Amino acid sequence: MRQNWWKFLGIAILIYTVIVGMSTPLKPGVLRIDSLSVGQGDNNASITHGETHKFRVKGYNTNFLDNDNRAWLKLDSIGSVKAKAVNVINDTEIDLTFDIPNHFPARDTFESLTLVLHNTEDGAAILPDAVFVKSDLTDIENNAEWKINPISNLTDKTGMQFPYRSVLHETIRNTFFHIPLWFSMFILLIVSLVYSVKYLRSGNLKHDIYASAMVNVAVLFGILGIITGSLWAKYTWGTFWTTDVKLNMSTVAMLIYVASLILRSSINDIDRRAKLSASYNIFAFAALIPLVFIIPRLTDSLHPGNGGNPALGGEDMENTLRMVFYPAIMGFTLLGLWMSSTLIRYELIKDKWMTRK
Repeated sequence: MRQNWWKFLGIAILIYTVIVGMSTPLKPGVLRIDSLSVGQGDNNASITHGETHKFRVKGYNTNFLDNDNRAWLKLDSIGSVKAKAVNVINDTEIDLTFDIPNHFPARDTFESLTLVLHNTEDGAAILPDAVFVKSDLTDIENNAEWKINPISNLTDKTGMQFPYRSVLHETIRNTFFHIPLWFSMFILLIVSLVYSVKYLRSGNLKHDIYASAMVNVAVLFGILGIITGSLWAKYTWGTFWTTDVKLNMSTVAMLIYVASLILRSSINDIDRRAKLSASYNIFAFAALIPLVFIIPRLTDSLHPGNGGNPALGGEDMENTLRMVFYPAIMGFTLLGLWMSSTLIRYELIKDKWMTRK
């Protein structure tokens, strides 16, 4: 029992990950905003300056009824315009009316405005790039209209909630599965690489068995990572698979390791199989680094963390997510080590039986 404490710890952490990760609610957010003045839009509205515009906002986990709701369209850190009329329809729908100023600071022909909602129960809910305003009249000296309604007295919803992110919505919970699976896969592959090097230096067949077991479990985690990533892509990008360089390079890396398993199973001679497997494992890991970490960063990519698209930063992660994300990495890693140790024991028992036979 004492020797297996880390196995029970891993299972306990994974149970914690599933329960907390799936049951914790998201903070209130904005699903979409439609212009009632110029027709329906999809998630944002395009309007013109110097006019009064009415919008219908669809909230998520919001409580608009029986609350003092306030709303702003934010231009920058100091410029905003407050809604002159707020009409609550139900807890998740609200109509907002804004007088769009006639003058903008001299910038672009199109200005992007962020919607900010607030009430005492929900706290603040934000939708970046909610409204696009076409402005033909730019006057850098006459932009006071954007400064007379500053956003103030914003509060946050109390209690434990995960952040609401537009596009991601509830799929943000996949952060606790897709990414930790890949983290754990890399840890197992590093351990496997170490044992492959040890085998080539010592010729100890136990090191070959350790390396092989780690690769088997790592490939399983990699395949599960691709599956969970594909499901995530379907709900956020609209398709299970794209030509994105990150996805393709990761798949190539996995196929290289799958080929190593096929190659290993085709060789009967134990020593020859071990030497070839160890050498191939070193080559596969050397190919993994540029395929997954270097090449995707050199080109544009939809996948976070590549091609100028940041990942795990302040805009994506919050402390509430980290409370589950980091334990999930530990839990899946311990599970991978447990599965590997089971394979190792099986291979050692099989070798003893074959020797006696």
